Amino acid sequence: MKSSLVISITSFFTNYLPNIVGYSENTVKSYRDTFVLLFKFADEHHLCPRGRIVIDIFNKENILQFLEWLETDRNASVSTRNQRLAALKSFSKYASSNLIEYINTFQQILDIKLKKGTSKTVDYLTVDAVSLLLKQPTSDTHDGIRDLALLSLLYESGCRVQEIIDIQFGNISLKKPATITVIGKGRKVRIIPISSNVAAIISAYTAKYKITGSQQFLFTNKHGEPLTRSGVSYILQKNTDIAKKQHPELFGPKIHPHVLRHSKAMHLLESGVNLIYIRDFLGHSSVTTTEIYAKSNPEIKRKFLEEAAFNIDGIVNKFSDKEKQTLLDWLKKNI
Repeated sequence: MKSSLVISITSFFTNYLPNIVGYSENTVKSYRDTFVLLFKFADEHHLCPRGRIVIDIFNKENILQFLEWLETDRNASVSTRNQRLAALKSFSKYASSNLIEYINTFQQILDIKLKKGTSKTVDYLTVDAVSLLLKQPTSDTHDGIRDLALLSLLYESGCRVQEIIDIQFGNISLKKPATITVIGKGRKVRIIPISSNVAAIISAYTAKYKITGSQQFLFTNKHGEPLTRSGVSYILQKNTDIAKKQHPELFGPKIHPHVLRHSKAMHLLESGVNLIYIRDFLGHSSVTTTEIYAKSNPEIKRKFLEEAAFNIDGIVNKFSDKEKQTLLDWLKKNI
């Protein structure tokens, strides 16, 4: 018979995370990886009989040693260490309500503080860099039109990589005003306006690839399967490498898909869009009267976003260093 601890762990992953708090599949997998690593650590350090899960594993001192092991033995960053601790705290909060006899054990885990690390800088591309990047895919080839559609939409929408991967043809409306519907973290749905230029690229791409079914994934590999994160990264890096040969000063040493999300946020700010609308656009809005107003009145959000729609040949307005730093600080904290 399974122990109450094992039953709680199973319920935590199969019901609580996906159904009660609505965490995404990727977040659930990240939490799962934390537990896999914890049990690996417990086996290696003989904290429990091999292959068994016992409450002793969750002793505060063991958890602290586990966190140090992540950094020293597995070369994890402070950020990764804190993410693993966040997963354990989430379970401890859940277990405190379901395993009353162990409430003191889990409360001690909840009392563990996050470790402070050096501040991360936010990577983003200038307007010139994005413009050059989007000129690299050749739209007259099969792969080229797909790459152009992917990179254009990734930047235009400010979507997370997984949100782009999950987009199906039925999530797109190419009639004016064009929009895409995405499901973000916490399964929150948001409707994002896209420019007529990007809508035309998507239209040409779907016509060339004969994408017509509402449940067809928008971006697929040569096997007809949805693109993976590594697939998206490969396409971005491939085109970045070409652009970098022309103007190496525009690109940093490492480019990843999230850079386009950061870049979109920065360019919206440069164009005069208020942070409230940027936060709503990215799917990280807080509960304030103004943001609720923006959400409940799509035309207001559309007005600001369409006025700031990226124009490859356009001129970007100047913005203050203080405004720029405000967004950078917010991005580091929330994205």
